[in-house]
Amino acid sequence: MTTATAPPPVAGASGASAPRQPSPRRRTLRELTRGARDTLTACRAAARAASTAFRTARGTETTPSVSPRPRYDTGYRPRSVAVRQHATAVAELVRAPAALTVPGDVLAGALSAGRPAGGRTLLLAASSVSLYWAGMALNDWADREEDARERPERPVPSGRISAGAALGIAGGLTAAGLGLGALAGGRRVLLRRTLPLAATVWAYDLGLKHTPLGPVAMAAARALDVLHGTGPSPAGPALHAAATVGAHTWALTRLSRHEVNGTAGHEPLLSLAVTAAVTLAATAGTSYASGRGRPEPASAAARQVPDGAPATASAVLRHLADFAARSAPGVAPDGPPATLSAVLRHLAGFTARSGPGIGTDVPRLPGRSLAVTLLTSAVYAVTCARAQWAALRDPDAARTRAAVGAGIHALLPLQAALVSRTGSPGLAALLAAVLPQAARLARKVSPT
Repeated sequence: MTTATAPPPVAGASGASAPRQPSPRRRTLRELTRGARDTLTACRAAARAASTAFRTARGTETTPSVSPRPRYDTGYRPRSVAVRQHATAVAELVRAPAALTVPGDVLAGALSAGRPAGGRTLLLAASSVSLYWAGMALNDWADREEDARERPERPVPSGRISAGAALGIAGGLTAAGLGLGALAGGRRVLLRRTLPLAATVWAYDLGLKHTPLGPVAMAAARALDVLHGTGPSPAGPALHAAATVGAHTWALTRLSRHEVNGTAGHEPLLSLAVTAAVTLAATAGTSYASGRGRPEPASAAARQVPDGAPATASAVLRHLADFAARSAPGVAPDGPPATLSAVLRHLAGFTARSGPGIGTDVPRLPGRSLAVTLLTSAVYAVTCARAQWAALRDPDAARTRAAVGAGIHALLPLQAALVSRTGSPGLAALLAAVLPQAARLARKVSPT
């Protein structure tokens, strides 16, 4: 029996087999892919044509001088540029880089009260940053008419951000700050720490800024920011740090009132004197203790030594107060020399007293902590005094604004000194290391 077999393939003229035909399914996929590509190309062309027609109708279309727009440019670039410009305007509105000086307040308050620099402290710091930014946005909203005359380049008068948007940003950031404060410590911290700080910020921007109480209100806001770091703990141990930061802020706020038109000679002089007083207050009451670790409180006998550091610093502060009082005998009781004398006497009393209820126990610091405290205090003094001396010699608007900016940045080494007093030189060094970065960012976004 023979078996039937399939006929052999027919060879062509060249002896090769016939080409294999694609299956109907493969042909369908190729046609769909080609159709989708053609549709996408048509949509891109339509988008370019619509964009060109829209700009032509607005009168903003320009004829390309060299070559037509590349194929990949579909008109999304202007949108991204607008988003970036709006983000820059918001950063200018809230003075974003200046917020680098805020967490140090909370950290100094927390460590002074014996609280760890943990998650709850970070939440309180984030709350303070939100409230700080809210105050900056609210300040520009409240001063929009004044800025239109004196600083038209600001985001609100220049039209980059509307007044309603600025007020909305302030309200949203305030709500975020209150929420973070409640998350960090519950209702007790919200009512006793975060809410008073937010109320002080809004009261300053909406009513107290242009009154004689303006510098006092701003100093109170910074002092409350330090106490914000204590959370649910008693605020007594952090009062010394709060008073030190508040005194610096008081003088800085007085000087900032002359950013536009320059200042009289007595304002930079007042700032210089307060810088010296704050430097002494930051370093007074510390002594060396051998070994490493947390600072040890000195004995009661050591606190009462008349020639110790607190007594010496207090004497210097009282001499400065007497000098300020004698510098202008005919000045009004609430004039700058008299006010400076009162502040210096107050700091002298703080420095001279030592007691657990005030938070000015003379700590015996390990060598590293003492060295960092002295070094950061010196950096603070030099940062402030150099710009203030320049403003004293030539009190024009530019030098006054530079002195205000230097005073804002000088908060970082001041906070570092206060943190180092608690026996945390590593955290203090980290705070001080932020100073160059803050100065670099200030060249892009003004902190004032």
